Amino acid sequence: MDAELRLGHGSEPGTTQGPLINPRAVKVLIHTPSVCQVTHQISDAVSKGAKVLKGGKRLEGSYMEPTLLADVTTDMLCTREETFGPLLPVIRFDKEEEALAIANACNVGLAGECITLNLYSQMWRVAEALEVGIVGVNEGLLSTPEATFGGVKQSGLGREGSKYGIDEYLEVKYMCFGGLKP
Repeated sequence: MDAELRLGHGSEPGTTQGPLINPRAVKVLIHTPSVCQVTHQISDAVSKGAKVLKGGKRLEGSYMEPTLLADVTTDMLCTREETFGPLLPVIRFDKEEEALAIANACNVGLAGECITLNLYSQMWRVAEALEVGIVGVNEGLLSTPEATFGGVKQSGLGREGSKYGIDEYLEVKYMCFGGLKP
């Protein structure tokens, strides 16, 4: 994880992770606006039995260490809220159906990820079954200018980006004409 993730300014060569989107994003909890959402989710998970395997610290400015959590359960905030920061909670499961039930139990659905060696039937089955707007299969960098961006459930409706993003600005009209003979 250390070799692959390098914090820094986005324009610096070698940087793989920049800061949280802006200082306001660091303080997003409505009832306690001085608390960072990501650190709040980490604290909640640790208080309920999760272990921080890597990272977990808020750094200067809007930077946050990439954080890997183990022993995560579905009663933790990091599994029920959208996390707009470098947090990877790991939940153990035995069967594919169990993993899908855990992933789809959340009331938000912006993006999901499937890591698999079965590049045919499983990847298609899981990608179709995930209740999210964006799915990555063995790929963490999901956004490109050509791809739509948007979620389902409480992550919102509609899409932005790509040719589909313009649909929100269009009024579609069907017209049918009869009796037009040359």
